[in-house]
Amino acid sequence: MKTCMQTALFTAFLAILFTWGCQTAYYAAWEKLGKEKRHLLKDEVKDARTEQEKASKEFKDVLTRVKEIYGFQGGNLEKVYDKLKDDYEACEERADNVRERIQAVEDISADLFKEWDKEIREITNEKFKSKSRESLRETKGRYVRLHAAMSKATKQMDPVLKNLRDYVLYLKHNLNAQAVGALKQEMGSIEGEVESLIRDINESVREAEEFLKNFK
Repeated sequence: MKTCMQTALFTAFLAILFTWGCQTAYYAAWEKLGKEKRHLLKDEVKDARTEQEKASKEFKDVLTRVKEIYGFQGGNLEKVYDKLKDDYEACEERADNVRERIQAVEDISADLFKEWDKEIREITNEKFKSKSRESLRETKGRYVRLHAAMSKATKQMDPVLKNLRDYVLYLKHNLNAQAVGALKQEMGSIEGEVESLIRDINESVREAEEFLKNFK
């Protein structure tokens, strides 16, 4: 138990170093533990993938809750609203986690590629240098596809969350059947936006899996 706690505290300390921009100290500390930038990048991509998988599930949950309200036939509307509010807040928090993970992926990948390119120039054996350049080029290509998918999904979150927030706030101020009836007109738009976001998130997850499968 003590060892696990010490590991967690050390990892938290390293995260603070990275957040504060002390990348040199951050990388040096991990290198002492046997982790190079490529290992850290793989870890961050895995974490980003996990956060996106959770986000996909939570957006599905909030869409299900919206559909329940559209089909409301009587009962405790406030209770249904409270569940929708909880689901929305879970999506909002998860979206923040996704953004943080993707930012970490961007930062570490930039540092890794910079280091990789610098070290290639230090290789004197032309055969090794050529192979290393090719490996870097292929890795960058896969990363570009991954980054594009992650960015697309992340950008989609903002307008979806904004519309869901409008929906939640409107319902908060108008907890009655008439308000629910008026909101039914928005069902197609909200449903389409959330489903499109879920598809983009799932595509980003697939790109993360592809990147991890080929990144040694």
